[in-house]
Amino acid sequence: MKKLILVAIAFIGFTAFMNAQEISDNAIGLRLGDSDGFGAEVSYQRALGSNNRLEVDLGWRDGKNYDGFKLTGLYQWVWQLDGDFNWYAGVGGGLGSFSFNNNNGNDFTDTFVFAAGDIGIEYNFNIPLLISLDFRPEIGFGDEVYDNNDLDFDIALGIRYQF
Repeated sequence: MKKLILVAIAFIGFTAFMNAQEISDNAIGLRLGDSDGFGAEVSYQRALGSNNRLEVDLGWRDGKNYDGFKLTGLYQWVWQLDGDFNWYAGVGGGLGSFSFNNNNGNDFTDTFVFAAGDIGIEYNFNIPLLISLDFRPEIGFGDEVYDNNDLDFDIALGIRYQF
């Protein structure tokens, strides 16, 4: 009976590790999305285990009447889909701030925090390049100057160098 239990545990362990994939220790690049992420974001991913990682994104904008930043942190779980395709899901949040001048002498400034989810698909090339497409719903909580207190949907294409 003990041998049967040991064989069953070994089989379950082998099956669990058979579907595990190696994710890169580090990846850095750009996440190109809509204006909810302030456009292009510098994105960094750090592996925390064989199938989970931390992603940190920094987006900023600077213009004649507008400037701001948005910092996002996400904890992600990664699963192999097929071959070099993976899919991932994550949770996290962040903070941001912006200021806007409407040329009438009125300056608006807002600082906000937000909670975020993340789900996406990625392809790991044979060269150290990772490309991804993800969907990130966010709900913001701010000073209500610029209506940050709503649900936003951010869709983006990510291109990262792995090392």
